[in-house]
Amino acid sequence: MTAINDTSSSHIPAETLNLLDSFAEPKILLDGQYRIVAANTAYLREFGADRDVVGRYCYELSHHYDKPCDQAGENCPLRDCMESGHPSRVLHVHHTSAGREHVEVEVAPVRNEAGSTVYFMETMHFLRHAEGAPERKMVGYSRPFNRMLELAKRVAGHESSVLLLGESGTGKELVAHAIHDMSPRAAAPFVAVECSGLTETLFESEMFGYEKGAFTGAVGRKIGLVEAVRGGTLFLDEVGDIPLSLQVKLLRLMEAGTYRRVGGLEPLRADFRLVAATHRDLAQMVREGSFRQDLFFRINVFPIPLPPLRERMEDLTMLAASLLSHLDATRKITLGEEALAALMRHDFPGNVRELRNILERALIMADGNTILPQHLYLDAMKSGMPKSGIQETPTTSPAEEIAPLATLEKRYLTWATENFQGDRKALAERLGISERTLYRKLRNSGPDLP
Repeated sequence: MTAINDTSSSHIPAETLNLLDSFAEPKILLDGQYRIVAANTAYLREFGADRDVVGRYCYELSHHYDKPCDQAGENCPLRDCMESGHPSRVLHVHHTSAGREHVEVEVAPVRNEAGSTVYFMETMHFLRHAEGAPERKMVGYSRPFNRMLELAKRVAGHESSVLLLGESGTGKELVAHAIHDMSPRAAAPFVAVECSGLTETLFESEMFGYEKGAFTGAVGRKIGLVEAVRGGTLFLDEVGDIPLSLQVKLLRLMEAGTYRRVGGLEPLRADFRLVAATHRDLAQMVREGSFRQDLFFRINVFPIPLPPLRERMEDLTMLAASLLSHLDATRKITLGEEALAALMRHDFPGNVRELRNILERALIMADGNTILPQHLYLDAMKSGMPKSGIQETPTTSPAEEIAPLATLEKRYLTWATENFQGDRKALAERLGISERTLYRKLRNSGPDLP
């Protein structure tokens, strides 16, 4: 049943009130003073089933503020709508019956027959994918996180290419997955491709597939990733690592929308939405000539910056609790106050991936149900990890002959794996790359690497 303001109900057409209550999502009518003049059943269920909401201020119920959200440092869709006369949409964190939740808020003017605005209709859409287990869902309520999430939600319903920009460990694949899950392609596959270490032969055979007999060892037809992702989302991780010789092949795929299997003659039509990610400065790479400008424009249609963990430390408590629950749901282990304070002082160069590794190690070291500062080993990390870190970087004499980069990388990986006493996850973190990239580089560098 729709709640209405008795003093003004005569000014609201009955069809408007009936329409308001016919929607499943929460909707309210507002006046120009932020006051609620009508609310549908869904809104009452989420925000005020046990209280009278009519005549209350919207920010009072949704934000628990004592002033409008635009005066509290947030974007206010009602204020934007009043000033522009057009619908406005933002992402907010609201206090609902289920607790704090991410809500996309859209406000549109309601006009009378003369064309004058008499009310504003506010509609709320819940983004419940932004909660829960960290392996597929994102956790946070900070403003940098909410801004990133708002951009992801805004672009999800479109077919435009997306470029995720962020440091290693900021969760670029999680954001790519969220965009896919919120898109019309959600029921189709999500395929992730690690671009680091891709050779020309591997790129074509992995991406496009091959026909039987296309090369030695091709004993049968293999479907490529572009074919496997048909109708879904193709995620190119670390797209800045694609060599120049391969960038033109990716550009041709995106522009023509067709491809051929290796050894095949029949052109096949591609059908995917592209989301790419990188920790590199692609604009600088374009200026240096190491990344094609035309490809950059193709993939950089809608860039989304991902904030590093040090810029969203207010999310750390929630992130840590979520990660601990995922790492060991049976122990019910918690962070002690001193351990949490120590984490808050840490700058997290490895971002959320580093936090996860720290907590996983702490779970092993803690005997009880509380993680203490000594279980975190942060001092060892800050001092260069003398027992488990890389001790000394190999040097090259100026008189030495310049070697190919691939050779130097192989030498460095050989040295790093011999001198680093931690596991592969920790080594990848120290090298500033993902664990998946590290394993690929180790494979490509030959069997002599451990």
